Amino acid sequence: MGHILAIANQKGGVGKTTTVVNLGAALAERGQHVLLIDLDPQGALTASCGLDPYTAAPSTYTLLTQDGTRLGQVVRPAGEHLWLAPGSVDLAAAEYLLMSRPDRSRRLAAPLQAEAEQVAYVLIDTPPSLGLLTVNALTAAEAVLVPVECRYLAMRGIRAILDTVGTVRERLNPSLDLLGVLPTMHQPASAHSRQVIEELRAAFRERVFDTVIEVEEALATAPAARLPVLAHRPESAAANAYRRLASEVEARLASPPPART
Repeated sequence: MGHILAIANQKGGVGKTTTVVNLGAALAERGQHVLLIDLDPQGALTASCGLDPYTAAPSTYTLLTQDGTRLGQVVRPAGEHLWLAPGSVDLAAAEYLLMSRPDRSRRLAAPLQAEAEQVAYVLIDTPPSLGLLTVNALTAAEAVLVPVECRYLAMRGIRAILDTVGTVRERLNPSLDLLGVLPTMHQPASAHSRQVIEELRAAFRERVFDTVIEVEEALATAPAARLPVLAHRPESAAANAYRRLASEVEARLASPPPART
């Protein structure tokens, strides 16, 4: 089976879905087979891929809550070398329905381990919370990528997701690691934005990706076109930034990880 990455941060609006869509597209552009998984009840990843999270069925809700559902029953084509397991708004009820189940934290890991051997990368989009859906993603993943908006208050929230990663590693998934912290929504002309990146690098050192995702109109208009920015504006700075990120992700996964954070 390929690499399974959870893209997670309990704060909303930091670029999780944008990163899943465009990192997935960049890896697919490099010839890798990529599966995107939407675990967010808001369904932004599903909508960005041209499906309606209000009508998508079967979906990851089906996969998590209905015994016997296979991953292959849920997955849809989303582009060349790219597939999607869509989410639905029903995911908002999934945590309640799963709470009493002894396997509640492993409902995603089991079908992935059984059926995801045909892809090189699985990227999981998580909700802006540290609840059971995010825990399912972290339990299934080998590593987590944390997008962080280049603002001081957003940076302060990193500790909560890292604490959750540590808890999941201790109790559910000993192999889980932090792949890296990705600065997003950077404004090069802003001294505050630059200072946040400096503080991120001082705190997390080599864990911070060299790639920085800047604020750019192409990233705002691509979802409306139901396309990754690599297809919507392939020569844009944002598209090239996600290509660099894909290269970094491949390199980090190919080399021994640094000491855990």
